[in-house]
Amino acid sequence: MLGYVEDLSVPGPFAVPALRRAVSVTAGLSVAGVIWWLLRTRTAKVPSVKQAVHGARMPIWQTIVHVVLQIAIVGSGASIGREVAPRELGAMLAQRFCDLLRIDGERGVDRRLVVAVAAGAGLGGVYNAPLAGMFFAVEILLADATIETVAFALGTSSVAAFVATSIKGHHAFYGIGAMQAEHTPSLMLFAALGGILFGVAGALFRRGSQWAESHKPTGRAILWMMPLAGLLTGLVALAVPQVMGNGRAAAQLGFSTAAPHGSGSSPWTLLDIGGHTHAGVLALVLLASFAAKAAVTLLTIRSGASGGVLQPGIALGSTLGATLGLAWVIAFPADSVTSCALIGAAALLSASQQAPLMAMCLVMELTEAPIGFFVPVGVAVAVSSLVSGRLLAWIGAREALGAKRSATHNK
Repeated sequence: MLGYVEDLSVPGPFAVPALRRAVSVTAGLSVAGVIWWLLRTRTAKVPSVKQAVHGARMPIWQTIVHVVLQIAIVGSGASIGREVAPRELGAMLAQRFCDLLRIDGERGVDRRLVVAVAAGAGLGGVYNAPLAGMFFAVEILLADATIETVAFALGTSSVAAFVATSIKGHHAFYGIGAMQAEHTPSLMLFAALGGILFGVAGALFRRGSQWAESHKPTGRAILWMMPLAGLLTGLVALAVPQVMGNGRAAAQLGFSTAAPHGSGSSPWTLLDIGGHTHAGVLALVLLASFAAKAAVTLLTIRSGASGGVLQPGIALGSTLGATLGLAWVIAFPADSVTSCALIGAAALLSASQQAPLMAMCLVMELTEAPIGFFVPVGVAVAVSSLVSGRLLAWIGAREALGAKRSATHNK
């Protein structure tokens, strides 16, 4: 729909004419809005993966249409993740597999495990990230880290990753060629201090996405809200093309901030910033990318679109981390902006998902970062998880208190 093949050298619609960007995403969300309205009002509803794990039945053709729509709107430029699609398809196929083999243990425990593991394997297969797929099933869907569960989930995700890679080939999803070879004590300090800010940002993004999800239109409003979201996305993309898609373009911008600007491997060469590479200009572009990506992603969810927030979360963390990194490397030149972006991506994703192990492994696997960087990334993820957990608990307590006071006042 946008006329280019996405890869590391061209991770977003930077060279696509501005009018085509606007028309593509507006048309994509307009058509999807009509089909989703029909799906949600005229046929059996497609439950979430978590609901499917707990026994909700996923209809076959409705799930397939639902999955295809998610991929299509991202392809048209909508600002939302596409990683929910393979998880839903995996969960639906797992339910049929359980039916075929009559897998349904006492209180449905066996069936629940198979569906959760298959959903995680969908994620692991698409992104060649078996550890992330395993932790998604264990940490988010099941909250069960027994030896049997971990072994089953890791084995299934590994097979899925192997099969998918055999078909589509192997490649890193994000390029981090500008990163330093080894971590430093100063980078550890950045991870600890930056983890606080990433935790706050991730918690706020989580609350925003929850609000947007809970306020989705349930009736005909989707017929005008989704086209409007597409139009607004297209207008924003006139100036900020990296806002389009699942987040790869914006994230790669953060990871490539310090790459040589004469290199075709850097998306910075595709941006129209007049050749200005001053740190202040780069920081403004990154901050604009961060703000626009957050706002347009929440708008897309609020309009009624279905999709994920994993890749958008990585994009937000990468751009925020690179922004901080531009200032950090002035004081600590041994560090690289790319390392700061890597840490930010994992830490913000961890905070927004409340799943530190899954977030850390997903970012490390998607970037194929050196294994030694698990150390600073782990520090940042731990700090951001702690900060976001405390902040979310405080916000929840404040809301509960406000609701109680409101009920008392009404009485």
